[in-house]
Amino acid sequence: MALLDKHKILETNATLLLVFSFLVVTIGGIVQITPLFYLENTIEEVDGMRPYSPLELTGRNIYIREGCYVCHSQMIRPMRDEVERYGHYSLAAESMYDHPFQWGSKRTGPDLARVGGRYSDDWHIVHLRDPQSVVPESIMPKYGFLERTMIEPDYIEDLLRANRFVGVPYTDEMIANAAADFRAQADADSDFDDLLERYPGAQVRNFDSQPGISEADALVAYLQMLGTLVDFSTFTPDASR
Repeated sequence: MALLDKHKILETNATLLLVFSFLVVTIGGIVQITPLFYLENTIEEVDGMRPYSPLELTGRNIYIREGCYVCHSQMIRPMRDEVERYGHYSLAAESMYDHPFQWGSKRTGPDLARVGGRYSDDWHIVHLRDPQSVVPESIMPKYGFLERTMIEPDYIEDLLRANRFVGVPYTDEMIANAAADFRAQADADSDFDDLLERYPGAQVRNFDSQPGISEADALVAYLQMLGTLVDFSTFTPDASR
């Protein structure tokens, strides 16, 4: 009862409540923030992670432009039901080159963190063209216009430079060859050896099976690489962190 009486004093005295609230928030903040000053990096480095290729990065921008992130998160939580449905829980390193990252809590549709390789290119194209034809209960709008919207790498060097400015490790060589890499990834008959050297694991093909490079090509290239860069059969968390 005595403790409740003392608590009543805080509840009935606005100034005292403000002071104690400030103290609690300050202590909590110090406890969370102070350790960060003693860490060289808050993100564990993971083998396989690399910056997006020019075509993948273009596709990611289309994904954001069309608001896909509003209904699809890219964050698998370390809980049994999530891991069994979507795969290995998401690592911070998988989003280290994302500006902005696509983690979130809103899921009208499934999480896409590991969607790469789960469906064929044709499935993705049909799904974008008419979502209800493959997922009858879907409320996703139609994005067939992406196939009809042709794109050129006119500003791709600027895009890579902008990302380098905020910390993505694009080299001068990557920037100088951005337009060539953009075109090479969407053409299986191209000379793409240099592309794969700069972006290991990049998937090379005509993603929408049509002449030219469309926004659908770029978007599917992005979707097909999500969750494919880290080999989780060999991945072991760094126990020292």
